[in-house]
Amino acid sequence: MQWPSGLPRDPKAWLLAVASRRLIDAWRSESARRTREERAAALNFQAAPASETDDTLTLMFLCCHPALTAPSQLALTLRAVGGLTTAEIASAFMVPEATMGQRISRAKQVIQKAGATFTMPPAAERKARLGVVLHVLYLIFNEGYAASSGPSLQREDLTTEAIRVTRLLVAAAPHELEATGLLALMLLTDSRRTARSLPDGTPVPLAEQNRTLWNRGQIEEGIALLSSVLGRGAAGPYQLQAAISAVHAEAASGEETDWPQILALYTVLEAVAPSPVVTLNRAVAVAMVHGPAAGLELLTGLDAALGRTHRLDAVRGHLLEMDGSYVAARAAYLSAAKKCASLPERKYLMGKVERMDGLEAI
Repeated sequence: MQWPSGLPRDPKAWLLAVASRRLIDAWRSESARRTREERAAALNFQAAPASETDDTLTLMFLCCHPALTAPSQLALTLRAVGGLTTAEIASAFMVPEATMGQRISRAKQVIQKAGATFTMPPAAERKARLGVVLHVLYLIFNEGYAASSGPSLQREDLTTEAIRVTRLLVAAAPHELEATGLLALMLLTDSRRTARSLPDGTPVPLAEQNRTLWNRGQIEEGIALLSSVLGRGAAGPYQLQAAISAVHAEAASGEETDWPQILALYTVLEAVAPSPVVTLNRAVAVAMVHGPAAGLELLTGLDAALGRTHRLDAVRGHLLEMDGSYVAARAAYLSAAKKCASLPERKYLMGKVERMDGLEAI
């Protein structure tokens, strides 16, 4: 063991602090292993012989059994492996909690009747289930990076676990380009974690973040991973999202961000994997390149898909504020705050409401 930089003022306290952190890390690892075993048992899967290797991937592929529909595979894996609550999963799927509870219950029954065993499926079946496994890891990471509810802006336990398991997947399937793309996306996104909030937990928008706090090691690893797969085949949605994150990571400041390139990438992403969320994000890029009015125009029609979440109103408020429409922006921010279950984000949105009040008075 080496001292961090010279002899500490209190060597005994330093040693105790390091030892306690290592003990906590070891406990978390063992606790996570026990938890996965308990969840597998709760699903009544026939257990395989004991193994000294990590069983997370086995459980993930098991929950993505072909007897289940894709939505049910996702929901069951998020519950059994990710440890997300039914409410959190319902939020990710944008459906009522009761509906998601019924879906998970039916999925358990179907997979048990199919005679599933707690073993890794053959290679051909693994490849068929890979897309769902990647989507699950993506959702787990997203819930950790931007917690849908509760007192914390982010949940490091979920982002750390998602990155860890994705590393396992990349090691097990090094030729799966989208798996590598997903790992790159996670690392590039997670690199901003420290700068995303103030000491009191208040969120800090990307454009206002102190970029010296970004984790350069994660950025360099993420860009290297992305570079290793781009050009080796048609880029999938995770590679494209990683490329967008890389553009942000390479900008020295918000003002220097290459928004035309980001817009081009979102346009390709929307063609490859269209979704209301992608359109929402593209609207921001359009606003940065062509002005807020153009971005606002793209938001028309998204209420049916995204009206239950606060994201649409928050983006609408941001673009209206850019446009100088402070009264309308205030209404949008207030609507977003009322829908937001994350306490730090709600506090931030209410701060925006107060700011609009001040701008209206000028």
